[in-house]
Amino acid sequence: MRETIGQTMKNWLLQIFTWWNGQTIGTRFHTWRFGERVGEDEFGNVYYRTKGGAKDKALGFQRRWVVYNGPVEASMIPPGWNGWLHHTVDVAPSEESYQPREWQQPHQPNWTGTALAYRPKGSTLAEGERPPATGDYQPWTPGN
Repeated sequence: MRETIGQTMKNWLLQIFTWWNGQTIGTRFHTWRFGERVGEDEFGNVYYRTKGGAKDKALGFQRRWVVYNGPVEASMIPPGWNGWLHHTVDVAPSEESYQPREWQQPHQPNWTGTALAYRPKGSTLAEGERPPATGDYQPWTPGN
């Protein structure tokens, strides 16, 4: 029981003092007061819009936002939800029966800057040894 209370306190403190890890206390309040849950993606991100789909008077369209499941990383939003967030499509993926085509691959986040980033053969960050030079390299030297 003590660990649960400690974890709860930690989560509340993180919401107050960090903006990059999920939602802040202000976002939580705004979402509770003005938001309407639209759906959730396979990564656990939750999508909202203004209650009743009301249009913002200043913008001329409804506000839409996402509460990330974990660190705020825009590449963790699948293409269908990205299109809905940016008003490219009017219908949210949770409200339609979208079937991906057979040639479409599952969505993957951008791994740049992490240990899972792509490192081609010969990269200084790749594991293993650098492949040997092919012998066609001739360095430039001054005076030649």
